[in-house]
Amino acid sequence: MATCRPRSVCCVGDIHGYISKLRKLWSNLEQAVGPSDFQSALIIFLGDYCDRGPNTKEVLDFLISLPSNYPNQHHVFLCGNHDFAFAAFLGLLPTPIDGSDFSSTWKEYAMNEERERWYMGHGYQNMHLQGRRWAGRMIGFNRAKNTDYQGSIYDAAPTFESYGVPHGSAELMKVVPDEHKKFLADLVWIHEEENVSIETEKGLQNCKLIAVHAGLEKGKGVKEQVDYLKAKDTRIPKVEPLSGRKNVWDIPEELSETPTIVVSGHHGKVHIEELRLIIDQGGGMVSNPVAAIVLPSKTLVLDTEQLVK
Repeated sequence: MATCRPRSVCCVGDIHGYISKLRKLWSNLEQAVGPSDFQSALIIFLGDYCDRGPNTKEVLDFLISLPSNYPNQHHVFLCGNHDFAFAAFLGLLPTPIDGSDFSSTWKEYAMNEERERWYMGHGYQNMHLQGRRWAGRMIGFNRAKNTDYQGSIYDAAPTFESYGVPHGSAELMKVVPDEHKKFLADLVWIHEEENVSIETEKGLQNCKLIAVHAGLEKGKGVKEQVDYLKAKDTRIPKVEPLSGRKNVWDIPEELSETPTIVVSGHHGKVHIEELRLIIDQGGGMVSNPVAAIVLPSKTLVLDTEQLVK
């Protein structure tokens, strides 16, 4: 009796507004997986579709077109911290579950308002903290990224410009197409998938997979985190599983009881260690490739590769 081949799962790292890189990566993924398996693959986009690169509008057009162009694939679009902030500026986040105003998210970080020159234009009075930061104004050199700021702490100016308006303009709220707004509003903060195969030192292993843009926090219960991420709890000023760094790098210890793959983007590097997969070769930098990983083989695919047909 023939054994069924494991389903192909492709996890795509941060795109950050680079449409040419995305198109080339997509072509390379199809070649790496094989046209037949690719048609039925699970494709998980790990978030951060906007900012830094010049083509956010075209990237969203491409992603929105995938379900109709590849109807037998299953697509998951995670929310990254940049997408969260873009959606916050456009007023697309669900209202806080306790009925509070988004202005209550400002308090914890109010000491940064002057330095980051948070957005003060139309609609700011009840805008989530990250929307105000996203459309704020930062100039000078970003030592952490080794580049100049592009408009704001989020490097959001190229996103505004891709829609034909200057950085920080409230006009963006009017010119972003409805289908883009729906896409941003529908992004999931976390995705869980059962029965994902992955090559390990012990051979092919069948695992649960959790995909979340930055990772899961250590020191907090996994169920607590999964619950508030699924609920899109917008009372939180800074959602660590979407924007954290060291605190979300490792797999929480409690997940070792049941083998669980945790896959993320966000961190500006590729890190593949047992079941912890971090796939963000690009980091939004123009000179870096956009990456994806294919399971079960853990094959890394880049947009810069020349794959032979």
